[in-house]
Amino acid sequence: MLHYEGSLWLTDGARRWGGSDRVELLAQIGATGSITAAAKAVGMSYKGAWDAVEAMNNLAGEALVLRSAGGRGGGGATLTPRAQRLIASFRGIEAEHRRFVERLAVLGEDATQDLHLLRTFTMRTSARNQLAGIVRHIAEGAVNDTVDVELPGGTPLVATVTRESTASLGLAAGRAVVAMVKASWVILALADDELRLSAANRLPGTVSRVQPGAVHCEVTMALDGGGSMTAIVTRESAKALGLVEGLPVVAIFDASSVILGVTD
Repeated sequence: MLHYEGSLWLTDGARRWGGSDRVELLAQIGATGSITAAAKAVGMSYKGAWDAVEAMNNLAGEALVLRSAGGRGGGGATLTPRAQRLIASFRGIEAEHRRFVERLAVLGEDATQDLHLLRTFTMRTSARNQLAGIVRHIAEGAVNDTVDVELPGGTPLVATVTRESTASLGLAAGRAVVAMVKASWVILALADDELRLSAANRLPGTVSRVQPGAVHCEVTMALDGGGSMTAIVTRESAKALGLVEGLPVVAIFDASSVILGVTD
């Protein structure tokens, strides 16, 4: 079950310049009249606090904090009316954001699944093939575990991961995962070829696109169970296999070529 949390940041175009930590720093400066005391209250160094204040002053286009030097207390700091208004506005926005996050918990199972899908969109990896699936079974070994994953449409996929990875990823039956396979690790074969190979994964499908290059071709196939997979093959291999759109093929790769990822 998803646990909903959220954080609120303020941005100016591509610049991300303020969130709850910086607003809290401003609030503490206003409450204590001291950057030193405010930095201590929010767990920042004095230099870090001043760097943050200067950045906010610059990005706001006007002073948010005024520093007074000298005096028996060694000087102090005060907030400008602009800073006070900023804090009040942020607190109001933060309250609305908190209500929004709380509302997510009652939107139902469909919304939960959609949010999980959105989280997978944020994953950045060099592996061309990324397939969502569900862990169905884990066979434990002395060093490595064999993880059976069910892809959309019921297509089975097998991955070999270390026992340490199984534990750190929290892999268990029913766990949603993303299976990643580099295109250069995928071997293509004709669907009617009677090949005897040790590779654990044989995913059937149909060629949907062939993009030729100077030396290699990028071949994308539509998997029978849904989704797609891309392989990189030499131009000679593509010609020898007669790879064209609509041709039934099988994507073959080892269980050790599969990288499993989770989003939480």
